[in-house]
Amino acid sequence: MFYLLLLTLPLLGNSVPLIQEKSEVKIVGGSDAQEGEWPWQISLRTNLSNSWKHLCGGSLIHPSWILTAAHCFYLFGNDTASYMIQLRQQNLYENDNLLPLEEIIIHPKYVYANEGFDITLLKLQSPVQLNKTIQTIKLPEASQTFTPDMECWVTGWGDIETGVNLPYPYTLRKVRVPVMDALTCDQEYHLDSFTPQSQRIILDSMICAGETGKDSCQGDSGGALTCKVQGSWLQAGIVSWGDLCGILHRPGVYTRVTAFVDWINQHIQ
Repeated sequence: MFYLLLLTLPLLGNSVPLIQEKSEVKIVGGSDAQEGEWPWQISLRTNLSNSWKHLCGGSLIHPSWILTAAHCFYLFGNDTASYMIQLRQQNLYENDNLLPLEEIIIHPKYVYANEGFDITLLKLQSPVQLNKTIQTIKLPEASQTFTPDMECWVTGWGDIETGVNLPYPYTLRKVRVPVMDALTCDQEYHLDSFTPQSQRIILDSMICAGETGKDSCQGDSGGALTCKVQGSWLQAGIVSWGDLCGILHRPGVYTRVTAFVDWINQHIQ
């Protein structure tokens, strides 16, 4: 069974599992991020038991806009009052400065993560001031390709292995992952599967990344898969779904950003 990569992390020691639709996401096999790394990383929070708990990751792509996964909004839909944003933070819940949302734009074709269109734009009520620790991630051109030889990383505050929460003080983690094209990844997901070979599991709107022991996991959903291209970081994917967080040969599955660049630009411009 596949699982969504979405799980709230502990606040004062209690974790609240929210969803198991098609995939679970966390950073597996990685290490703590360094201060100043991944300055576009955000934490999407939702109000549960009168506390703003981590729900998903996301990336700052513009001073007013955040990119994340559509499946993160299964609980309250596009009700902006139910969510807040925390910008780049080394340790989750440490010196929170939560920001309200003005608008949530879930892709109109989204139904389930494994059917594609797992992408959402969030507009902040006020643009943020960029500085050394808060920066935007650059989006690729629609024609950009990402290959296994590129340096690519995924980051987040998700589980460190299936069912194991990130321990206190909930430090942002990173792991370098090799990307895999959709057709090769589709072959991997058909192994030991009851899905007919004629039926695609990994669609053209998806990109895969990871290997055994290196993957995203629950709590990392919506975060960015970023790759260095000619010296610049570009966002290649959005953490979407996967199969048992790096235990099997199957890599994690991400929404392919190049497939949605035009849709993104229609809104943020």
